[in-house]
Amino acid sequence: MFKVGENIHIISPRVKEALAGRDGAFFVELSRKQKEAGADALDLNIGPQKKAGPEVIDWLIDCVQEGVGNDMTLSFDTTNLAAIEVGLKKVSRNGKANAIINSTSAEEERLANVPPLAAQYGAKLIALCMEKSGIPVTADARVAIAMEKLIPRAQEVGLPMENLFIDPLILTVSGCQEYVPHAVEAVHMLKMVADPPPMTLVGLSNVSNAVPAPMRPLINRTYLVMLMAVGVDAAILDPLDRELMETIRIVGQRDASTPVGALVLKLFDAVAAGAELEPSDVDLSDPQQADIWKTVQVLLNKVIYTDSYLRL
Repeated sequence: MFKVGENIHIISPRVKEALAGRDGAFFVELSRKQKEAGADALDLNIGPQKKAGPEVIDWLIDCVQEGVGNDMTLSFDTTNLAAIEVGLKKVSRNGKANAIINSTSAEEERLANVPPLAAQYGAKLIALCMEKSGIPVTADARVAIAMEKLIPRAQEVGLPMENLFIDPLILTVSGCQEYVPHAVEAVHMLKMVADPPPMTLVGLSNVSNAVPAPMRPLINRTYLVMLMAVGVDAAILDPLDRELMETIRIVGQRDASTPVGALVLKLFDAVAAGAELEPSDVDLSDPQQADIWKTVQVLLNKVIYTDSYLRL
């Protein structure tokens, strides 16, 4: 699975402070840590940056490349198209940019302007299953946006399908719990209804937004196993979360050498088969296994999420 490091994000107070103060050493080190932890690409989320965007992205690329070299894929995460184009030009080689544009939606203006930019520079493009009215709640509606608007537009501008990532959009379990299973179902449907199936990507940490910080990693890694089981190709995630990266390794290598690893694979196999994890699959006397079981029930919307669900 392709892993995009999420940690350079303007929503982080430390990142925002470092960006405002042009603290290059901070970004050099943060980039290096993410690469060493196993990130395949780095997302550079600078926010809208309406006026300073081009200058910010130009400076930030220099910092990041000092940390990780010139060969690592960079994802430009901003609504400022001028900044994105500066970034694409800066990382282009032989007419192709080693980059991802994050992102377009099905909104008319974005769909008109962003896919041609990706095609022009040979970049990959993240396309969100979202229209001007917002994120549809059902898997069917999200897949319809992908099939009727996002994929046709990519084809229209000559963007190769291997350069298009469809993002079904994850909603948070805290407040939107009933819709959490729909992102998993949308990935599954996208892999079934198109030939060849499109690439899919998710912003993993969205599922645990507004959840107490100590609980977020468990929710994130459990949900990722479910998404991997239906064929998700990539995720924007925290590569510095060692347990998350270990979970990805367990699935990739089919490592059932520990009780938790064996349970992770049982969850993966159940979801891949269109089934559910059974109580008989879990040793509930093991606190780690019990926590995974409880989290799966929450993510399937079978048990109501509360901040205390692990203690119930």
